[in-house]
Amino acid sequence: MERQIIHMDQDAFFVSVEVRKDPRLAGKPVIIGGTSDRGVVSSCSYEARKFGVHSAMSSRMAKMLCPHAVFIKGNMDEYSKASHEITDILKERVPLIEKASIDEHYIDMTGMDRFHNTRLYAHELRGKVIKETGLPISFGLSVNKTVSKMCTNECKPNGELNIGQPEVRNFLNPLSIKKIPGLGEKTFLKLSDMGIKKIYTLSQMHPDQMNTVLGKNGLVLLQKAKGIDLSPVIPFHEQKSIGTQSTFRADTIDVDSINHLLTSMVMGIAYELRQKRKLAACVTVTVRYSNFEDVTKQAVIPYTSLDSVLIRKAKELFRQVYQKRMLIRLVGVRLSNLVSGFEQIDLYSDSTEQYSLCQAMDKIRQRFGENAISLASTMDISL
Repeated sequence: MERQIIHMDQDAFFVSVEVRKDPRLAGKPVIIGGTSDRGVVSSCSYEARKFGVHSAMSSRMAKMLCPHAVFIKGNMDEYSKASHEITDILKERVPLIEKASIDEHYIDMTGMDRFHNTRLYAHELRGKVIKETGLPISFGLSVNKTVSKMCTNECKPNGELNIGQPEVRNFLNPLSIKKIPGLGEKTFLKLSDMGIKKIYTLSQMHPDQMNTVLGKNGLVLLQKAKGIDLSPVIPFHEQKSIGTQSTFRADTIDVDSINHLLTSMVMGIAYELRQKRKLAACVTVTVRYSNFEDVTKQAVIPYTSLDSVLIRKAKELFRQVYQKRMLIRLVGVRLSNLVSGFEQIDLYSDSTEQYSLCQAMDKIRQRFGENAISLASTMDISL
């Protein structure tokens, strides 16, 4: 049975949310991110992209390329809420959905063509999102996740593209290898030096040569160049969480020490989050009292992987959950609603400095081990 995978992706998502809020921005070059010279572009409108502006570019360079652009600091809370709006609409109307990032989803409609014309259903679903949220969205429909995502990228903005199995190779062959999802800049340069710039050329390479040059990743890229991708759509309700808990040697009411412990615990799982290139949108804190009663409190937050944001929310939840003033036996923290992505810096007031700090600490951990560095406030925990 031929798989039918829909990839739905918002068009310039952060900018679209700002345009929904202020329609006067429509059609203008808009840049989301830090407004200072030290800032970084998080997103930009298609009008700004025509001037060479792109995400991760320094704000200073963006201003040089497009001095008449409208710069907006951005609000991750609003973007996260809009993301949840879209997910809620989609997950109620499809059999299997994966939230791949804050602004994109994969939908597996395999076998549903017995009941629906998948191409027409995807068109109607896209229209539903646009009508109910006022946010533009594009989709690609094809036989696997890789090709459907590439279809979306080719038809954006505000587009639809359906590539069936017989058309896959003809669709892929003339495209640049840069179009392959997951192919980074270093790999692109290495392949370009070998004279491999088009997907067709890459698809003709011998597996042994690709393995020699790029290892297992080379074999994966070769498969993608041939339009082969067996990776499944991971059900939304099975999105994994990460967490940790600690049982104290003796029951305690030492709130200060518990807060220090929470800080240490959150830093550990936030580091794990960043290593997996994930963002979390929900924090849960659990307290077990000495009578073995468990009390849990959770909160939805803007997507993030920053220590400072997660620590602050965990401590706030602990204050809310610890109401009985009884001895505590255990405390736990869990991050959930995970999606793939990197921290959108400059969307929090302190994020530029905090992101730099996280990067520096992560490099030390990667070199010397996860316990090589911690905040001074977490030291000498005697629980």
